[in-house]
Amino acid sequence: MTYPRSKMLALLLNLIPGLGYFYWGRKVRAFLYPFFFFGGLFLGAVISMIADDGELFLAAFIMGVILWCISMLDLIIVMLRDERRMEQRMYGDPALQVPLEASQERFFTLLLSFIPGLGHFQLGLMQRGLNFLILFFGLITMTVVITGITHESVFLLFLGLIPIIWLYCMFDAAQLIHRKQAGEPLMDRSLLDEWESGRIEGRRSKVLATLLSAFPGAGQMYLGLQKRGLQMMILFIGSFYLIDVLRIPAFLFLLPVIWCFSFFDGLQQTSRYGILPMEDIPLVKWRGMSQHWLGVILVLLGVYYVGTEFVVPMIDRILPDLHIQYVLSQYLRPVLIAVMLIGGGIMLMNRTRSDRAM
Repeated sequence: MTYPRSKMLALLLNLIPGLGYFYWGRKVRAFLYPFFFFGGLFLGAVISMIADDGELFLAAFIMGVILWCISMLDLIIVMLRDERRMEQRMYGDPALQVPLEASQERFFTLLLSFIPGLGHFQLGLMQRGLNFLILFFGLITMTVVITGITHESVFLLFLGLIPIIWLYCMFDAAQLIHRKQAGEPLMDRSLLDEWESGRIEGRRSKVLATLLSAFPGAGQMYLGLQKRGLQMMILFIGSFYLIDVLRIPAFLFLLPVIWCFSFFDGLQQTSRYGILPMEDIPLVKWRGMSQHWLGVILVLLGVYYVGTEFVVPMIDRILPDLHIQYVLSQYLRPVLIAVMLIGGGIMLMNRTRSDRAM
């Protein structure tokens, strides 16, 4: 007995080449695609390390991206062919079979959707397709331009939204083509119009909430949990800034921890949406002394930034024999980090004791 499989889940799993084919029951492709994909990347990395040439790994990476795209396209073709065979087995009368044009329309719509917006153009939804096209390529362009102007690589973090937009566009096109072939009328509404109508009617898309949860805080904010989502976003992006300013790369391990916590919290909130009441509970309730200490920390960070970026370089130029920049990096910065860690630990221990006393 064969159980029905989800096409969307197969596409989602195939983001890691081969998993979608394994789920769909194509074992040979499930072995070949990851073998050539990961094997090519590994071989390119080894050869580039031996030859001490980073361009070799870049070439291997580009070939891997091309193979990934071929894998996704091949999976769509396989699913459409299997669907066609299933329909032919289910309906003995050719008049009851789904017309070939409908299957071809599904195929070309999903195929064009690999470039966000083109699949919607195929369906005649010009305004919606233009929204996806501008959002996708506009975000790439603005991120690259801002990174080039500011010379701050942290802005490249926003490129993580690109696969989220791409996935949402694919799911949206697949859902719309299904509704069209079911006989439902399609409305050419922009993304903002749809989200606004969903807000008025009190609805949110769980698929979009799940995709947005890949960026810390975005999924929670979309579900209306503004305080919780904003704190997670500030905590994640602020960690990059603090690690860069204070020069403490040893704490980079905190970033995946924060990301995982935020992602699974977003999944949990999404699963509760529409079933249980949603409460915007912030991670930290900034009241009383908490607000006071937050203000003190922000003032100290501001003073530290002004001192290291403006005052110290100016003094070094005026009095080069003092070597203040060297003293700051070798002695003062480690002392400040140690004081912050020890002070934070003492505050946590005092708070724990006070909670036990209560």
